[in-house]
Amino acid sequence: MFGPPGHAYVYLIYGMYHCMNVVTEGEGRASAVLLRALEPVANIDGRTSGPGLLCRAMHIDRRLNGHDLTSDEFHIAAAPMVRPFKIVKRPRIGVAYAGPWAGKLLRFYLEGNRFVSRL
Repeated sequence: MFGPPGHAYVYLIYGMYHCMNVVTEGEGRASAVLLRALEPVANIDGRTSGPGLLCRAMHIDRRLNGHDLTSDEFHIAAAPMVRPFKIVKRPRIGVAYAGPWAGKLLRFYLEGNRFVSRL
């Protein structure tokens, strides 16, 4: 998470699930966005409505930690067609331990999207 922006930060949680973040700040500053779900467009089998499921379906594991997400091999691309959408802000899920931060509106998703992990 302290790496250069635009790179993957992949880690293992609970000893069994991989999660992927995209580093968003300059090197040395811990700032990243967790990829919680995605709407498959093509070539993805399996559920993608949760960070662990997303990584499993896309075969993301620690081998991609530090990977440059602007490379040709594995990258984040713009959608070929963008439909009108509304972004919903809600508190994060499963972070009751975070004290006052648990209730902050730090979870964002597209309203009505069926691929959003737990609502």
